[in-house]
Amino acid sequence: MNSTLIRPTLLGLAGALMMTIVPAWGQDAEPVTKATIDGTGLGWRELGEADFVNVNTAPDTWTWKDGLVHCTGKPVGVTRSQKPITNFELVATWRHLKAGGNSGIFVWATEEALTDLKPNSLPPGGIEVQVLDHGYAEQYEKSNGKKPDWFTTNGDVFPVGKSTMTPFPPVAPNGSRSFPRKNLSKGVGEWNHYYVRAINAEVRLWVNGEEVSGGTKCEPSTGYLCLESEGAPVEFKNLRIRELP
Repeated sequence: MNSTLIRPTLLGLAGALMMTIVPAWGQDAEPVTKATIDGTGLGWRELGEADFVNVNTAPDTWTWKDGLVHCTGKPVGVTRSQKPITNFELVATWRHLKAGGNSGIFVWATEEALTDLKPNSLPPGGIEVQVLDHGYAEQYEKSNGKKPDWFTTNGDVFPVGKSTMTPFPPVAPNGSRSFPRKNLSKGVGEWNHYYVRAINAEVRLWVNGEEVSGGTKCEPSTGYLCLESEGAPVEFKNLRIRELP
């Protein structure tokens, strides 16, 4: 008989908590942790333009209006949170506006990685929660004559630069990325919901209501939250955060 863990399924409405019995990580049966989080309730707040600082993109790269953030994708770079954040929960809804679009949410990006960062470059430090359109893999296959084996388009979580992380399975062939256990993200033009929980050096990602990827023993485990511009238009909305002790 497979061992089991009791894991919480969090419901955003009224902060309700429902416990579900699920198989433990690494067992034969796939573990499932579902969470529908809308970012409301005690401690949650909206993230807006005043909460971010442009690092190395153009003045018109990011446009904030009525709770929606439009990113042109050019130049490549990031906008960061006003201050470093250690433990937190984040909800974000996003969609790509062009096939093959690329973007991401950086967790715990370091001060060093962001200092003097030139345009058309990304921070060489932090944990990235991938935001990628399915067309990216299709274009890769067309260009290289083979399917990609080192990334997916459904919610990879991985360390960048000098940062490190022990990824949850399934793991990329080179051992660096946590691949999603299910392909749950929708295609270009469709809205996707991410719930990110970053606590005590551990990052977990839920895509459209189900936990799919993450990692532990993250280094660093504190730093800036960043939104990524990477070549194609993308939009975010309903950005909300709950900072934790």
